[in-house]
Amino acid sequence: MKHSHFWSIFTVCVLLFGAIAWFFFAQYYRALAPVILPPPGDITDQIPSVGEGESGDAVNATDIPLSVPDGFTIEVFAEGIPGARVLALGPQGDIWVSQIQEGVVSRIAFDGSTVEEVFTGLQHPHGLVFDSSDPSMLYIAEETKISKVDVDSAEKKFELVAELPEGGRHVSRTIGFGPDGALYVSIGSTCDVCEEEDDSYASIQKVNLETGELTPFATGLRNSVFFAWHEVDGSMWATEMGRDQLGDDLPPDEINKIVPGGKYGWPICYGQNIHDTEFDTKDYVINPCGATIPPVIALPAHVAPLGIGIIPESTVWPEEYWYDLIVAEHGSWNSADPVGYQLVRVPVSTDSAGALLLGTPEPFISGWLTEEGRALGRPVGVLIRPEGVIYVSDDKAGVVYKISYQSKAMQQPSIDDMVRIDGLTPAGTLPVATTNTEITVTGEARGTMFFEASFPVDLVDEYDVVIASGLATATGDWMTEDFVPMNIVLHYTSIPSTPIGTLRLHKDNPSGLPEHDLTVSVPVTFIE
Repeated sequence: MKHSHFWSIFTVCVLLFGAIAWFFFAQYYRALAPVILPPPGDITDQIPSVGEGESGDAVNATDIPLSVPDGFTIEVFAEGIPGARVLALGPQGDIWVSQIQEGVVSRIAFDGSTVEEVFTGLQHPHGLVFDSSDPSMLYIAEETKISKVDVDSAEKKFELVAELPEGGRHVSRTIGFGPDGALYVSIGSTCDVCEEEDDSYASIQKVNLETGELTPFATGLRNSVFFAWHEVDGSMWATEMGRDQLGDDLPPDEINKIVPGGKYGWPICYGQNIHDTEFDTKDYVINPCGATIPPVIALPAHVAPLGIGIIPESTVWPEEYWYDLIVAEHGSWNSADPVGYQLVRVPVSTDSAGALLLGTPEPFISGWLTEEGRALGRPVGVLIRPEGVIYVSDDKAGVVYKISYQSKAMQQPSIDDMVRIDGLTPAGTLPVATTNTEITVTGEARGTMFFEASFPVDLVDEYDVVIASGLATATGDWMTEDFVPMNIVLHYTSIPSTPIGTLRLHKDNPSGLPEHDLTVSVPVTFIE
């Protein structure tokens, strides 16, 4: 009899478990599929690697699955980087990337040609930032500590900067140096929604670099994984992911302007100062959310905003993009219909007093989520450069993308059509020495570039500051449309202060008519 009862109970349990599993599968399969299933294809087979693509409209030029705005191209800068997360520009123009689940921090060569695992065996490494006052000093945020290490040293010895509380639900720690020179760290909550006993959780903290002490800078932030400072007014902006289990449409994910001492509502408030009565059932005489700071931008629920970058004012970026935010929506796992899986652009303008005004978010690059509900990738970190380039990490596809802007005016004949430079690396970059006062470059250029056997050339750093200038001189008959041998001699007017730059070859245009202007740009890396 006992034996019979056992099997009866066992059968009921199996049936109950099966029913629960089927219910869960039916409810969440569409949401979980992009997250847990492997990509339906290798995105590196569908997007060209650096140097393989064409300029102009990336979608039409390469027939890739991603939707890219006019004037932009997207390429795979580096691959074979599982779990790629935070990106940081290194002292030699290389890019460093954290791999949180792998416990690794890797270095990508400046041209994307190699990926090297430099630091391994780390505990959930995430945040990376170089110290501008000590360019080779890399700060790394692991789950329970922040350390610093000189990446140019032979020993590469870690030095403890600050200890951090152990994670729970959220183990990522992100760091950044503010305009004030101070180091900041974001620490997510230990739970989906709860009252934290340690007030360093669900916050952004300011780090004392001398003592390692943490001081609350902003609180009530459930999981502000990424943040950045705006160049116009120095304000701090952070992405924020709302809690789960309130349905497909609540609460909104957020983009917040972070102010010192700001209280942003979690765990009892969300959105536009809405009281979360599902969690907090207490009765209040005064609205408990009345004094919390609402988001400047409310994003759709569950898009999971992560990386945030700000487009700088520069001669390469078009003025319509200056100061705009680019945000990576990592993508949902718990809404009936998957959302996110894209980069969005938030237009930014200023009012008469110079205050920032944020517009409505709009898709910038989309298509990682297929029509079948599978994900080719999930964008994470965003690194924006003044030279019209955005690097984006993807922790699902294990790649870093390079997104480049080229205006219609810039979409002139490519370097290969007009100029051939000797000594280029396979990635098309020219190494230039800084140890001599004179720079000599040889190669060939179309005869149409010359007038009276020469045309002007200059060298700029990554901020478009001219640091050398001179002439390209034909060493053969230049009265032709064919390629002509040439010799370029430049003289430094200042020492480069950045690790990379651009060699600009300007077609000689004695007419002065803009329709005859042409500039060919060659990426440069400075070497000693």
